[in-house]
Amino acid sequence: MNLELTLPTRKDEDFRYSDIEALGTVWPVQREEIVVAAGLEQSLQVIELGEGAVARHLAIRLEKGAKMDLRVLTAGPAYGRIAIDVRLEEGAGFTLGAAQLATGKQTLEIVTRVTHAGLNATSSQIVRTVLAGHATGTYLGCIAVERGADGTDAEQSVRAMLLDRTATANARPELEIYADDVKAAHGCAVGELDAEGLFYLMSRGLPPAEAKRLMLQAFIAEAFAGAPGEEALDEAAIARLAALVETGL
Repeated sequence: MNLELTLPTRKDEDFRYSDIEALGTVWPVQREEIVVAAGLEQSLQVIELGEGAVARHLAIRLEKGAKMDLRVLTAGPAYGRIAIDVRLEEGAGFTLGAAQLATGKQTLEIVTRVTHAGLNATSSQIVRTVLAGHATGTYLGCIAVERGADGTDAEQSVRAMLLDRTATANARPELEIYADDVKAAHGCAVGELDAEGLFYLMSRGLPPAEAKRLMLQAFIAEAFAGAPGEEALDEAAIARLAALVETGL
């Protein structure tokens, strides 16, 4: 039996929150191989706004001194899954900024494994999720530091905002470290819009929907800050936020 063709179940850790029925409509998911040669830089923007099920698996290898900037926006698919495997050689650098925006009964997930295999490599992951209705948003992310990968500097920042308490946010940031002289940090938080901040904006004359949209826009802005395609990412996200705010009123 070809295990790559076997549809996963919720017993598989990386699929424990997936919509398996929806995943079955796009399974198997082909690996998209990306290699950035030594000393070169590359950027990639992934924007998924369609209504059907979407699943992608990016397998990225950064050779010595290579850099990659990856930005992801999923905001529309009934089911959307982005899996990202990254391997960093000596002195390589990887940046991920991602936003998931969901409403209704949509299920969106980002699953990452960033492996530091060489000396002095750096990685940064920023993931922001906004959920309304009965939507589910998931981030499962692992930073793995192999033996001998001293000088690693890695971080994860994961935050989710619930516009309705019927929405569900799942998060599992984790570290696997087998080297010395390593800087590795992760942070995770799930919450709701700040009531005092919302009241302040409304007291200055902004309608509730506009006040919420502005706060959410600021919330996800960090995920796209400095990206080569920052303007296009922001425009697509703002348009989707308007729909989420209406759902979450």
